[in-house]
Amino acid sequence: MDSLRHQIWTFCKAQLSAQAATIIDFAVSLFMAEVLGIWYLYSTFIGALSGGVFNCVVNYRWVFNAIGLKKKYVALKYFMVWSGSILLNTGGTYLLTEWSKTHFVYSKIIVAVLVALLWNYLMQKNFVYRDIHLTDLIKKIKNKNKK
Repeated sequence: MDSLRHQIWTFCKAQLSAQAATIIDFAVSLFMAEVLGIWYLYSTFIGALSGGVFNCVVNYRWVFNAIGLKKKYVALKYFMVWSGSILLNTGGTYLLTEWSKTHFVYSKIIVAVLVALLWNYLMQKNFVYRDIHLTDLIKKIKNKNKK
């Protein structure tokens, strides 16, 4: 039961961190697009970048308590997952906006929720903030492929 409670608490903290990062992401995106007049796709990318940096720091220290892990490895793994997240968010926002012909904010909300649940949380929990070294992971994958 303790493990389930811990998992639920970790998930809740991750969602709080993600919501704060999303607020930063959206605020930067909207400010750049609506106030500064920068194209929505550039604004979406810069917003995601801003929210991602915030999210990485908060998750490292508070959500996943990964302080014992080397920051350079966490940063590398976070960058890999985050790059996928940025591509999914930016590409998804573009595709949905162009397809639906609605304001980009509506597309951004839908895509952000899907990416957060189906990509970000799972990858951070199971890969970024775990003591998994990339070289060990590659070796395991190679050994599985040989069998």
